[in-house]
Amino acid sequence: MKVVITGGTGFIGRMLARAILDRGALTGPSGAQEEVDAIALFDAVAPPAPLAGLDDRVEIVIGDISDRDRVAGLVDRDDISVFHLASVVSGGGEKDFDLAIRVNLTGGLNVLEAVRARAGAPRLVFASSIAVFGGSVMPAVVGDTTKQAPQTTYGVTKSIGELLINDYSRKGFIDGRAARLPTIVIRPGRPNAAASSFASGVFREPLNGEPCALPVKLDTVMPLLGYRSAVAGFIALHEADAGALGDDRTINFPSHAATVEQMIAALRRVAGNRRLGAITVEPDPGIEAIVATWATETEFARATALGLPREANLDEIVEAYIEDFLDG
Repeated sequence: MKVVITGGTGFIGRMLARAILDRGALTGPSGAQEEVDAIALFDAVAPPAPLAGLDDRVEIVIGDISDRDRVAGLVDRDDISVFHLASVVSGGGEKDFDLAIRVNLTGGLNVLEAVRARAGAPRLVFASSIAVFGGSVMPAVVGDTTKQAPQTTYGVTKSIGELLINDYSRKGFIDGRAARLPTIVIRPGRPNAAASSFASGVFREPLNGEPCALPVKLDTVMPLLGYRSAVAGFIALHEADAGALGDDRTINFPSHAATVEQMIAALRRVAGNRRLGAITVEPDPGIEAIVATWATETEFARATALGLPREANLDEIVEAYIEDFLDG
């Protein structure tokens, strides 16, 4: 079978591709385990350097997800699964509404229609976000059935995507699933346009010996999940039996509710004798305004029942990053 990963040259896309290659097979439209013989990493921009850890089963395809024909040409087999990760992120969506609508909504519809056109209702896993929650109605802890009132364009597009996944699945067009993600850490490389980027930066920059200026206060609470667990969760959600999902195809992924101060404490515990870059607090009103609309704690009983993983604590997330990107 073939696997398509949109946003595939990004961090999670690359990690997911490697995990699928290692696994070797996924549940195909036939309902049986099928060998993965091709993976297409679809993205808007080519990576600056060859991607490590991949083999000749992987093809990098560059294109615009709002180009319907381009997306349809990518989903070119019936024995296929799609992981739809491509998105304009939170901060970027607030700065450019039209871009967010073109990529997140038009692009998402293009992916759904391309999968719908294939025989056998292939599986499609959509990366959503807890940014679907917000507003004055939001409770202290958000769960799978919490009312959605997103306060960012990014969150609105994710909420619409979740509803479309449900309806296309109800119609039998696809076998869809949506991963409602907390903030995923620790992302290597440089900061991106996501308002949550600081949640990786507070670990990454000090470990690289670089200063980190935090745009939020130390008592800011974020729901976090390590990238290893996120990737394993995507695969577990793909492999879950449709009957276990029912008519609501979106699953709150597991998370840890942690303050920025607790993140720094975990960093210092795990870093040991490493010389860390300085951490300062320099509030950014724009970032703080976006972060203030987000949920601070999630309930994820459905994810636990499906076997989606979570690390024991924040220390384990930091240890994994050091092993994979600093010492590995």
